[in-house]
Amino acid sequence: MKILAIETSCDETAASVISFLQDKIDIQSNIVSSQIKIHAEWGGVVPNLAAREHLKNIIPVINESLDQSKTTLEEINLIAVTYGPGLIPALLIGTSASKTLSYFSNKPLIGINHVEAHVYANYFSENKKLLNDFEFPILALIVSGGHTQLILIKDHLKYKIIGETQDDAIGEAFDKIAKILKLGYPGGPIISKLADETKNKEVDLIKNTEIKKLFENLKFPRPMIGSGDFNFSYSGLKTSVMYFFKKLTTLSPSEKDLEVSKKLIAKYFQEAAVEILIKKSQKAIEEYDAKTFLLAGGVAANSYLRNQISENIKIPFHFPPLELCGDNAAMIAISAYYQYQNLSKKEKANLTSNWKTLEADSNLRL
Repeated sequence: MKILAIETSCDETAASVISFLQDKIDIQSNIVSSQIKIHAEWGGVVPNLAAREHLKNIIPVINESLDQSKTTLEEINLIAVTYGPGLIPALLIGTSASKTLSYFSNKPLIGINHVEAHVYANYFSENKKLLNDFEFPILALIVSGGHTQLILIKDHLKYKIIGETQDDAIGEAFDKIAKILKLGYPGGPIISKLADETKNKEVDLIKNTEIKKLFENLKFPRPMIGSGDFNFSYSGLKTSVMYFFKKLTTLSPSEKDLEVSKKLIAKYFQEAAVEILIKKSQKAIEEYDAKTFLLAGGVAANSYLRNQISENIKIPFHFPPLELCGDNAAMIAISAYYQYQNLSKKEKANLTSNWKTLEADSNLRL
């Protein structure tokens, strides 16, 4: 079975061609066109600007994916596309393109949930030649710019959201902290890099004694860490960092003191943000007797989070390959593969007319 997958939920225009044969998998192409440089000027993704870029890039990206895989549209067995959740102007470009392809080629079309696809990125084995097989029930931690969720998976395509953020997603919090510290966009990789390079003893490099005192016994809050449920909150942590940094800047730090201070703030923020994830995950594993733990979403690339999971999660766990953590179309393809296997013959036959009814849904839930 050969699948052409398309992803345009946010600011990445992506297409992939993947061949499946039982548990064997061949990623023949996985093209991603990024818009980071365009949106960096605004400090975040501008939906209509993203849609404009998707419109410009969607056909070239699909053509490049087919060319790289040495595949024609006639050889494709199934077209898959992200239809939510995401930015509606961006989603409309991908769904419109896929519906048009389905109509003119008479190929079956299937809509894929973006969050579900991030989970299925874990099913690529490290060499990406075989599909992984995990024991159920699975607990999946979804961490990205738009989502922070704990999802219980009892079997393929059977989900229960047991916890989610009540305000900011963790990736959004990383971006906002980077903006507060004037570090640039996207903030996640920048904060993570600074934090990973920083040791607690670096506070000794600060010359301003008043600023040094600010860092004595500094510990940012861990909102909802003891709430008794599996929900998250990151707005309070973000606000605490903001007020701390404002107070610090009133002390007229030198350029060097400011540089060291930003690194320490990044470190203490990351530690607080990740500790909440770990504690909630541990509690959920115990309560639901999960047999496997999966990390998913763009923040799954964070090395500190991966290390903390390795040290603290006591059941088998798995991370997606780094190149498949961010938005990509390969994960859409594998999710489509499992969706397709679970359809009846009649449902499969109806997919050729799905171009008539498939609609983008920015608030799509699992």
